[in-house]
Amino acid sequence: MHPASDFEQHRSALFGLAYRMLGSAHEAEDIVQEAYLRYAAETAPILSLKPYLMTIVARLCLDTMKSARVRREEYTGPWLPEPVLTTTPADSVIEAESLSFAFLVVLETLSPVERAVFLLREVFDYDYSAIANMLETTEANCRQLLKRARSHIDARRPRFPIPEQRHQALLSSFTRACLDGDLHAISALLVQDAKMYSDSGGKVRAPLNPLYGADVIGRFFAGVKQKPQPEITFRIGTVNGQPAVVGYIDGKLAYVTQVKLEGDLISEIYVIANPDKLPLP
Repeated sequence: MHPASDFEQHRSALFGLAYRMLGSAHEAEDIVQEAYLRYAAETAPILSLKPYLMTIVARLCLDTMKSARVRREEYTGPWLPEPVLTTTPADSVIEAESLSFAFLVVLETLSPVERAVFLLREVFDYDYSAIANMLETTEANCRQLLKRARSHIDARRPRFPIPEQRHQALLSSFTRACLDGDLHAISALLVQDAKMYSDSGGKVRAPLNPLYGADVIGRFFAGVKQKPQPEITFRIGTVNGQPAVVGYIDGKLAYVTQVKLEGDLISEIYVIANPDKLPLP
């Protein structure tokens, strides 16, 4: 029997691949557990453990995504990834970026195999030969899939990195303006064609369609302020490798918000309010 301690050395990487593929921490944990069971049941020698385990996880994710796509088509309102706490710094810029809501939303627009190739090459640094073996395809096909994925992702990437301190400051200013219902202040922090996505799963009150435009988003928050609301407290934390607003109502986690920046303005807003996706402390 293969030792569990050897598997545990790679658990973080396995979860990282599964979570980025699926956007669901719960499903990623299930995939990792299934990979462990297969590893534990293997009787033959394993010459290279990490590629062996990553291959299992990648293929399980591709299978899972077939049914996940159907479930998301039936989902009430916009679907966004489950937030995960990230308490330690990422090893690289691309690793941190690839956890953000903005990045995971873009990954959702790729085909499952494009997503797998992109992650295995760009985030986990496998060569084309290894990826081809993992996904049972050719190196030439992997190169073509990566080219398409890169083109799609690069078109939606911010052109310039934003310092974390500035990111936090903009996020805090935006949150305060929303809590105050200050239409002018909200609009001033947004690009004109800003977008807002609210994932409630239909379980709490939230827009069931994306909101488009700085004026529309500003008026939405100004309108919310005019209605009776429970007292909300918030803090700026690190979620999915990026600054995020973690909001509480009566001491209970109520939402997680992250933004995508374009220069010194906000271009996209992501709000997770579905209680089933909020297991954070």
